[in-house]
Amino acid sequence: MQNPQADLVIILDFGGQYTQLIARRVRECRVYCEIMPYTTPLPALKARSPRGIILSGGPASVYDANAPVLPVDFFATGIPVLGICYGMQLMAHLLGGDVAAAAHREYGRTTLEVLTEGSLFAGIGRRTEVWMSHGDKVTAAPPGFMVTARTEAAPIAAMEDPARQLYAVQFHPEVVHTPAGKKMLENFLYKVCGLSGTWTMESFLEAQVAEVQATIGSGRAICALSGGVDSAVAAVLVHRAIGARLTPVFVNHGLLRQGEAESVREVFGRLGIPLVYVEAKERFLQRLAGVADPEAKRKIIGEEFIRVFEEEARGIGAVEFLVQGTLYPDVVESGTGTAARIKSHHNVGGLPEDLRFKLVEPLRWLFKDEVRELGKELGLPEEILWRQPFPGPGLAVRILGPVTAEKLALLRAADAIVTEEIRRAGLDRQLWQFFAVLPDVRSVGVMGDARTYAHAVVVRAVESQDGMTADWARLPYGVLERIASRIVREVPGVNRVVYDITSKPPATIEWE
Repeated sequence: MQNPQADLVIILDFGGQYTQLIARRVRECRVYCEIMPYTTPLPALKARSPRGIILSGGPASVYDANAPVLPVDFFATGIPVLGICYGMQLMAHLLGGDVAAAAHREYGRTTLEVLTEGSLFAGIGRRTEVWMSHGDKVTAAPPGFMVTARTEAAPIAAMEDPARQLYAVQFHPEVVHTPAGKKMLENFLYKVCGLSGTWTMESFLEAQVAEVQATIGSGRAICALSGGVDSAVAAVLVHRAIGARLTPVFVNHGLLRQGEAESVREVFGRLGIPLVYVEAKERFLQRLAGVADPEAKRKIIGEEFIRVFEEEARGIGAVEFLVQGTLYPDVVESGTGTAARIKSHHNVGGLPEDLRFKLVEPLRWLFKDEVRELGKELGLPEEILWRQPFPGPGLAVRILGPVTAEKLALLRAADAIVTEEIRRAGLDRQLWQFFAVLPDVRSVGVMGDARTYAHAVVVRAVESQDGMTADWARLPYGVLERIASRIVREVPGVNRVVYDITSKPPATIEWE
């Protein structure tokens, strides 16, 4: 079978809020893509032989002194280019057009009038709704370009130069608020770039197995198995590639959800993949004693995991490689060349500098729903595939302030109640995540006619497709009432339950 990554589209990131969403939409068109910083040298880009390049949006103005730029000869490679928002403005600015600040920022839904169908708007119709988010606009198209669409506030809302295979739109085709946006991206990918949409999980699996085999060769590897879907899929994939030369290591750091350690061991026993179980609760608690800063927690846990793996590797033999279930959102939130660090993920930004293993991360460019699809292809059971996303640092980053055994027991019990009631209501498959958080705060209450001064518990439930953005879930009042009454009644030391109704952004899904 043809390597699915041979038909590559590169998305150059200028720091736009929707960059990852562009990647999601391209992959929904069954085309493999990767996001790279706009600072990637042109020779390095050309060496990847992309079939198309998409320029993302971004917060800068092209006429600012320190605005992100590209070399002018970037547009002379013959590779089809689609500029979106800032990408369009940059294209116009560098090729001889004019860009200026708009009198009024255009934000939200607006009607696009298609002037020339061309390749990009084939099958779209003359008028369609699009999503705008910009403060600058192109006031004159560069020489050789024709204007293909406009809106009331943006006379040049799309332009193209088919001879040089350069296309640009001021709006955002990647967001759901542009109903025909996916069709426009398909037109660029299929009609302009000549792709056929053959990237599937089956082809990705075949390519990744071959890549893992080439990387590890005749060597040995251990896999950092957390029990979540990401590390489980990574473990089964690498096991398919190198068989018994992989040893999954499951470290019980004492920060797991209720019953999780037992469940993981039972499932992998059924899969026929032996794992090494390491009991390390006291070790991690000692390292975390008195630590309140969330970044410090993540780095301590990340480093301690590695130390455990190093010790286990010495007992196994000559182990060179460490397999991790790192996903693309982990990489983005830990900070990339153009994306700010939101929080260090223990398996990315939390790794120690003296790491002695070579990393193998077969899922590094996948989103969560793609990992589940890959897991189905690998034959993983439902209880693993639909296990909720769970941070590697576990309950340590759901406890605000220092972590103690007492707080862990309290949060574990409250979290189990949240899980039971959500599942009882049949909502577990509709939600991306649902869990309890223990903030570092106590409040006054009254129980049994007596004053209490006890912990508050926060309930968090969100809906999402890939974890990059999320909306708070509108849980039925009856479900919330049962969760709150059970937690207060059944979990000693809690007298108040609150519900988090903040979306991502501006918040993150996890509290730390």
